[in-house]
Amino acid sequence: MDDTNLKPAEGLTERLYWLIRLRWVAVGGVFFTALFADKALHIPLALAALYSIAGALGVYNLLFLLYLAWFRAAARPDLPALANRLANAQIAMDLLGLTALLHFSGGVENPFAYYFVFHMIIASVLLSRRASYLQATFAVFLFLLMAGLEYSGVWTHYCVAVQAAGCRRADLINLLGVAAAFTSTLYIAVYMAGSVSLKLREKEATLRAANLLLNEKDRIKSNYVLRVSHDIKDHLAAIQACLDPVLHGLTGELKPAQENLIRRSYERTEKLTVFVKALLEITRIKLSQKMETGPFSLRKAAESAVNLVEERAKAKNIKLNFAVGPGVDVIVGAQIYIEETIANFLSNSIKYTPEGGSVDLMIGDAGASVLIRVSDTGMGIPKGDLPHIFEEFYRAKNAKAAERTGTGLGLSIAKEVAKRHNGRIWAESQEGKGSIFYLSLPKEAAEPGRSGDAGSPPGLRVSGG
Repeated sequence: MDDTNLKPAEGLTERLYWLIRLRWVAVGGVFFTALFADKALHIPLALAALYSIAGALGVYNLLFLLYLAWFRAAARPDLPALANRLANAQIAMDLLGLTALLHFSGGVENPFAYYFVFHMIIASVLLSRRASYLQATFAVFLFLLMAGLEYSGVWTHYCVAVQAAGCRRADLINLLGVAAAFTSTLYIAVYMAGSVSLKLREKEATLRAANLLLNEKDRIKSNYVLRVSHDIKDHLAAIQACLDPVLHGLTGELKPAQENLIRRSYERTEKLTVFVKALLEITRIKLSQKMETGPFSLRKAAESAVNLVEERAKAKNIKLNFAVGPGVDVIVGAQIYIEETIANFLSNSIKYTPEGGSVDLMIGDAGASVLIRVSDTGMGIPKGDLPHIFEEFYRAKNAKAAERTGTGLGLSIAKEVAKRHNGRIWAESQEGKGSIFYLSLPKEAAEPGRSGDAGSPPGLRVSGG
């Protein structure tokens, strides 16, 4: 069975990078262990040979690292097969290196001989069961070859025992016992680690399939919501078109009671239209696989967002402050959505800040990203509600009590916008003392080379609370 059928290529390459990092640790371990054995324990070792082997391990580890980075960047279609071959080659080279180290540091009596077991576990994690057993067979072959050549005198035996009697090379029965124990240990290790790894892979495949099914169901649900919301919006627009001339007396004078009922109906349809537009917006973003991005001035987008809410702030005598740090100007992203998000933050803060309060918009340079910060002196968010405010349709208890109208979708739309830009969004708040909303966005495009119609942005301005 080919390992490429068991795990995605990207997952395997990540594990290969993990193996390369482990090998750097091993290289350092060989140098310091040999140095400690020589200087502190006064054990006679073939230091020149051991240091040379460690150096060779470091060199081929660097070559593996460069090669892995090269073919990963090339995005070759045969990436799974290449990753599989590279995993096999790395483990085989490690086994050769470990055998050489053992030969120059005591052979079979070196307790580090059982480090072969670690390589068998690694092989079971990275490779198919068949490949793991082949690597175990290769390890056994190398170990027995080393032991046999040393016993026969073809290779020099470097005895590191304190007493010469401790050397097992001349004791055939002892040597056979060690070989039998070593061989059985490796195969048992491969069997046990392989069984666990196979079960985990099967569970991973099951979870991946379940996740794909859930994503498909979510897509179907979103398509349904999109169609239904679009139809509702059209009907609401028709109702408003009928109510508007009646409300303004174009069809004849209305009695006060009639005008009151018509006005209330018009206002309700208007609020419902805002809600439906918000629902359409977040559904479009979720369904869209692409988002139009390009360079734009964040400073000008922020100014536009401030202009949208300025009148509402003045109506409540709220001081609206706006500052952009030096070095912040052009970023790459979906301008309309980022501008909407800033406006939504400001709108929420103004809505839930009492008269005479203040709302501050600060945008600063954070290296590879920009940080947008909106703070207010409003009612704040209860501690229990704060972790949920970016969920769809969620509204904090005090927000619902203070303002009955609200879609509960504004902040969830902002969260989707941040996600599509590979950014971050979060909030800090203390009930009764105000809130701070943060949006961190990379300066470069979140989806390089990807552009497309994300649906015509409807120019929606909704409050998330």
